[in-house]
Amino acid sequence: MSSMRTFRTRRVRLAGAAAGVVIAALSMTACKDGTGISVSGAPVPASPSAGAEAPAQGGGTGGGSSAGVTGTTGSTGSTGSTGSTGSTGASAATGTSGSKGTSGSTGTATGTASKARKSAAAVTCEGSNTKTVAAPVSRPLNHMLLTVTNTGSKPCHLYYYPAVEFTGAQAVPPVIEESKPQAVVTLEPGQSGYAGIALSSADGSGSGGRTVKSLGVSFYGSDLGNGGVGTQARPKLPAGGVYIDDSLKVTYWQRELADALKW
Repeated sequence: MSSMRTFRTRRVRLAGAAAGVVIAALSMTACKDGTGISVSGAPVPASPSAGAEAPAQGGGTGGGSSAGVTGTTGSTGSTGSTGSTGSTGASAATGTSGSKGTSGSTGTATGTASKARKSAAAVTCEGSNTKTVAAPVSRPLNHMLLTVTNTGSKPCHLYYYPAVEFTGAQAVPPVIEESKPQAVVTLEPGQSGYAGIALSSADGSGSGGRTVKSLGVSFYGSDLGNGGVGTQARPKLPAGGVYIDDSLKVTYWQRELADALKW
């Protein structure tokens, strides 16, 4: 038992002595450079080598080598940059609201009202507010054209057809029904309307043929049954007169000259 204690005591002493030698050697190394000359100031550290060990110093039984110089810690890698946030998608464009419908133009409304007033104020065309001209035409054969012009200050209506009376006439000649227009012909001041007169048959088949030298033209009102209204027109005929027979007929009043001569 005592020999074991003695052995342990020796080991402790040897370990202490070895440690002292190492410390002394390190002190001497710190005070001299490689030439044995003392160096003042702080020791210049050798260039570190990661993980390199210093050479063992001193000796002695059981003396351990000095610990290697700890290598420098590697630099921390830079943190990766944060990715940019994706752009927000554009909102869908709001549809435009429908445009408000335009109201009817005042001008049109005024014009319509004005036209209505004029129509309401229109009078019947007759001999005192018109001028009537009777003129034979070359085509169609045996035809005459009546032209009536509004000479008044108001619009006038040419109702139905002319009631013509040649010299010695016993009755008003019949009208060609196929010539009836879609609407009553209205003449503004200065405007003209037309009617055709078929004087006699083109093939000479008509009876009662005769030459006449005077003509009277009467005008109907809105009610045909009331007969002629106003003043009768007395257009002049050619100096030699015109030939008529019992096939004498007239057309309705027309707005266009061509429509009056196609029957």
